[in-house]
Amino acid sequence: MDVTVIAEVSDGSLHPVTAQLVGAALSVGGSPTVLCPGGLGTSEASTITGVSKVVSVEGDCFKAYDPGAWSEALEALTEGELVLASASPSGRELAASIGAIKGIPVLQDATGIESGFTITRPIYSGKAIEKSNISSPCVISLRANSFEDPGRDGSAEVSTVNQSGNLKISIKEALSKANERLDVSEANVVISGGRGMGDPSNFEHLYEISEIVGAAVGASRAAVDTWEDIPHSMQVGQTGKTVTPSLYIAVGISGAIQHLAGMRTSKYIVAINKDPDAPIFGVADYGIVATWEEALPVLKTELSNLLSN
Repeated sequence: MDVTVIAEVSDGSLHPVTAQLVGAALSVGGSPTVLCPGGLGTSEASTITGVSKVVSVEGDCFKAYDPGAWSEALEALTEGELVLASASPSGRELAASIGAIKGIPVLQDATGIESGFTITRPIYSGKAIEKSNISSPCVISLRANSFEDPGRDGSAEVSTVNQSGNLKISIKEALSKANERLDVSEANVVISGGRGMGDPSNFEHLYEISEIVGAAVGASRAAVDTWEDIPHSMQVGQTGKTVTPSLYIAVGISGAIQHLAGMRTSKYIVAINKDPDAPIFGVADYGIVATWEEALPVLKTELSNLLSN
């Protein structure tokens, strides 16, 4: 079965979720072809285990992100019964557009694919899991860390194709991010603080740990609503960002339903809270009943020692 994977690129290089999409294709017996928009990440994509071929899709329309033009250019190269994209904002947008152009079903935010195209995904703010049978051909966007990375011992052939798309967006001015810190939606490790941190200045302790392990720093809605210094861009939850990192560390977060909706599909969850009855412990793989003042210095020391050896 032929499967087309739309590569996800971040800051000019291949995002780790691309390899996970390949892993998803392999799990259903697929032979994946990876399309690299703008030719970015082709060398990295060719080394992913199991990739049959890589196509560097180049053209003027890829100089800046234009979802309509990108979809037109990429759709012309999709083949097979299944098209996979990341469930990132741009990935979901491309999945929907490609599905509309091809006139085939689209399913977003999936966390599992079984043979026969039985798709699983969380619904009702993560309180239930939906299983759907979807006909092929179809387009599916997958959440990060839902499938294993198959490794890097591949040597797929790379070809280049020039494609054009109907540009509808022009860039008048490019502005740099106000904050260059790692975004919670892109991180493999996330450490988040809640109102239990006591003061926004105490988030500096989270940033120190994030520097050690290469994590992004997030926050609960309560923290964002309480302190102006904690921006909404850090918010994890139903009204913030949904994250699926390999490791999620919740510090001083009680575990309101809307917060759990944004992080409960993380691979491993560690909760630090002084209240042993906090709901966050109900979804945590590991729990530490302690104040942040007691736990974070020890965590910082142990992580530093672990990673220095």
